[in-house]
Amino acid sequence: MRSNSPGLVTSDDHEDCLVIRDLAVAYGRKVVLKGVQADIRRGQVVGIIGPNGGGKSTLLKAILGLAPVTAGSIYLFGKHASQLRSRMAYVPQRELVDWDFPVTAYDVAMMGRYPHIGWLRRPTNHDRSVVEHMMERVEIIDQRAAQIGQLSGGQQQRVFIARALAQEADVLLLDEPMNGIDAGTQDIIMQVIEEQRVAGKIVLLATHDLVSASCACDCLCCVNERMVSYGPVTETYTVDNLAATYGGPLIMLGKSAEIEPAHTHHTGDHGHHHHTHEGVGGERN
Repeated sequence: MRSNSPGLVTSDDHEDCLVIRDLAVAYGRKVVLKGVQADIRRGQVVGIIGPNGGGKSTLLKAILGLAPVTAGSIYLFGKHASQLRSRMAYVPQRELVDWDFPVTAYDVAMMGRYPHIGWLRRPTNHDRSVVEHMMERVEIIDQRAAQIGQLSGGQQQRVFIARALAQEADVLLLDEPMNGIDAGTQDIIMQVIEEQRVAGKIVLLATHDLVSASCACDCLCCVNERMVSYGPVTETYTVDNLAATYGGPLIMLGKSAEIEPAHTHHTGDHGHHHHTHEGVGGERN
């Protein structure tokens, strides 16, 4: 699973990679993330880890063009990432979603097809087939007619995963997808991540679950207002490196080598309070 080299690539290889160079993000004069540099190839899963407010969500939003990049560059398959937004599918943090939006689970999953069909055209039989298949894949098809706000947390997350899969994108960005959901949904998400990797997609997983990150990911990107390190899990998932990332003493838990900051309470990446609020249909302020 970890045979793909995570090293920086030559310009000749950029057409098959997500390339981040010297990235910095700032809100006004406040720099919230800097020094991010990584090349991510097709078929790689990269875990983005770090403390609350360290910049995990900010990095995903910068790649999506939703955060103010003040330095550096982001290229996807040889083009500015902003030109290929439709080839990136995003699953936001659940707590940032307006679950009162009056749509069904099926309607939400169909939103993943909008980059293909546009906002004013009607879905084709093919679009409907793709959506139904993805809802079946995450075992939520039986709730297709349910209002999204009436579903459990795990069911809502499955719908958003189905929406992302229905987009048939090349890059999947997941922001804390395991938070507040049941074990069955967590298992499905882990299976989907592996399937996307095998299919040659790029997956970025922002997470507080360090064990899942170490198991599911080829590489780790450690951030705490700057990029502390980036590389294969075997090199980055160490006590010393994580201590540098979390900025404090760490506790090793059991054989799984789960590492938790001794002083950090994991409640989500709420870095610097510069989130947008996501309605079910997309980003909104």
